[in-house]
Amino acid sequence: MEEKEDDTKISIADPIQDHQETTFSFDFRTEFLQDENKTPFFKPRSRRRRRDTCVIFAFVIIHLVVFLITMAVNDCGYNSHGDCAFKALGRMSFQPLLENPFLGPSASALDKMGAIRKTLLAEHQTWRLFMCPLLHAGVFHFMINLLCIIFLGIYLEKEFGSIRTGIIYMLSAFSGTLVTAIFVRDSPAVCSSGALFGLLGATVSALTRNWKFYTNKVAALLTLFFVAGFNLMLGLLPYMDNYSSIGSMISGFLLGLVLFYTPKLRQVAQNKIGLCEYGVKSSFNWKQKLDRPVLRSASLILFSLLFVGLLVAVLLGINISHYCRWCRYIDCIPYKRWSCNDLTSSCETMGGDKELTLTCMGNGNFRVFPFTNISQERTQDLCTLICS
Repeated sequence: MEEKEDDTKISIADPIQDHQETTFSFDFRTEFLQDENKTPFFKPRSRRRRRDTCVIFAFVIIHLVVFLITMAVNDCGYNSHGDCAFKALGRMSFQPLLENPFLGPSASALDKMGAIRKTLLAEHQTWRLFMCPLLHAGVFHFMINLLCIIFLGIYLEKEFGSIRTGIIYMLSAFSGTLVTAIFVRDSPAVCSSGALFGLLGATVSALTRNWKFYTNKVAALLTLFFVAGFNLMLGLLPYMDNYSSIGSMISGFLLGLVLFYTPKLRQVAQNKIGLCEYGVKSSFNWKQKLDRPVLRSASLILFSLLFVGLLVAVLLGINISHYCRWCRYIDCIPYKRWSCNDLTSSCETMGGDKELTLTCMGNGNFRVFPFTNISQERTQDLCTLICS
């Protein structure tokens, strides 16, 4: 019998070569997944739905209600005897542009609603610290401010949650108001832009801290700086306040470093997970919660010292504008229609049967008005305009 040859071949794999191939394949997949996980900034990595971001919309509604009440209290048609812009709006019509460049209420109406003024704070009217962040200088200010807040707030609320975004919104806005109180001049100032700048600061901290997760980082930073610069330019006009904006941005940045840790999400059960948050639940492990403890602790300490220091300064009645003459140009640009200095407006009043004449005691300017029944607050508004 013939023996059949066994054609079976046994191949011995090279363990070194296999290890190299395996390592190459793993590194490639890891790199691909890392690139895939990167997203453009302002595109939330979270899957929260728009209707679940209720905190920002709640603040927007509050601002809208307060603005409508302010315009109703202003009542330009009655208090200004029809000398209004957009008279067809009736009670809700605006003061003339020469009086309020933002198309809004008069100075006396803002004072009634809670604007911050040096003489009023000297009377210990601390309730103004809580109302001032809700006030807007006019409809232009209202629209620009709220659109920016909605744009940034929705992103932050989707990315990091409602509670943390709401905390940053409120604490940064109040911190900015405290900064205004220690720099305020004797003219009404509203601080609603502080909340926007608090969100801007928090967004900058979220971008810089989670830099590796995003793709269009430079474009995002330029967008944020453009929004900040544009609103600071508006803050040079009357009634708007830049001190609150700067203070709120610093506070928002520090709070963002504390609260906005890395947003790594994984899908879990679909259920209610927190205030106004439905859908895919965010799951953060202890490694994320303890991420960069030194940076977070230092930021928290800095914010606490800043907040407490500002609060003590306000309660003690400290006003830095007395010692820093050039600081007023951070918040005001000189113009013939208004002054960046504190003016003691005093006018001589001469009334007839149908006319009222106001003459500024400081510069001799006068103006004749075709009415006589006018409130003391409105008389002071007109006197300030004449003396400016």
